[in-house]
Amino acid sequence: MTFKHAIGFGVAGNFAGHLEQAGEAADFKQVEVQEAHQPKAIFPFYVPHFDGFLSVYPLSADTLRFPQDADNLQIEPEVAIVCDIQYDASHQVTALLPKAFGAYNDCSIRRPNANKIADKKNWGAQTKGLSATLIPLDGFEAGCNLDNYRIACFHQRGAQFNIYGVDSPTVGYSYFHQKLLDWMVDRMNNQPDQGPMHPIASLLEKANYPQQAVISIGATRYTDFGETHFLQPGDVSMVVVYNGTKHSADEIIAMAKQQQFAGDLSALVQKVI
Repeated sequence: MTFKHAIGFGVAGNFAGHLEQAGEAADFKQVEVQEAHQPKAIFPFYVPHFDGFLSVYPLSADTLRFPQDADNLQIEPEVAIVCDIQYDASHQVTALLPKAFGAYNDCSIRRPNANKIADKKNWGAQTKGLSATLIPLDGFEAGCNLDNYRIACFHQRGAQFNIYGVDSPTVGYSYFHQKLLDWMVDRMNNQPDQGPMHPIASLLEKANYPQQAVISIGATRYTDFGETHFLQPGDVSMVVVYNGTKHSADEIIAMAKQQQFAGDLSALVQKVI
C-alpha cells in the first residue's frame, strides 16, 4: 500500500523532551504557543505535485537509504495516523477523520542551521518509514483502541542489539484525541510562513487539495543509547506500535531480537542501505 496521492505531515514537539534531545528546541523559541506543552508546528514531509524535493515520495516499509551528506541520522519512533480530509467550498479544512494508525519512522538528519523543519528531514525516496501493517481505528476519542498501544524502538548492528527509544504509551502525547485534531485543522488553515514553520494552506493548494493525509503525530524520547548513537549502512531500525494490554515490553524485545513480529501490533523493520 502506498499513499502517493495523500499529503504527508508531521507534528513537531508533541512529546515532552524530544525536541531538547534532538537539538531542535532552539528552532522554536520564537513560535508562540497558548500552552507550555502545546506542539510547536506541523511540517510537510511529502507534497504531491509540488515543485521541489517535497514531491519525492519518501515512505518505505523495509528500507532506509543512508544520506550522502550527513552522518548523524537518527530513528524517530512515532505513531502515524491516516486521515481523510474534509474541506468547505473555499477549500478551508473543516475536519480530519482518522481511519487507521501504524508504526512510523520520521528518520531525520540533524541540520541545526536549516531554515525550515522539512529541510532537515527530507532527502529523497526511502528516507522515512511507515509500516505495511495499519490497524483500523474505532474512533479517536478517549477510550478508543489506540489508547491501549505503546511505542517501542530498537536498533540492531551486527550482533549488537539496543533499545533506542523509551517505551511510551500513546496517551503520553501532549496533544491527543480531538484536541490534537482541532489543533491540526487550525494549523492547516492558519499556520504562517514564519521561522521554521511552513504555510500549510498553500501546500494543500499546490497538492490539489488531497482527500487524505498521513500524519505522524510526534516522536518519543530516546534512551541514552538512542540519543547518542546514529544510524550507519547495514544497521536495522525497528519501530513497533503494540497493544500494551496484550503484549509485555519483554515480549516485544524478544520479538525485536529475532526481527519477527506477530500479534496485535504494527511493526516497521527497515534495513539501512
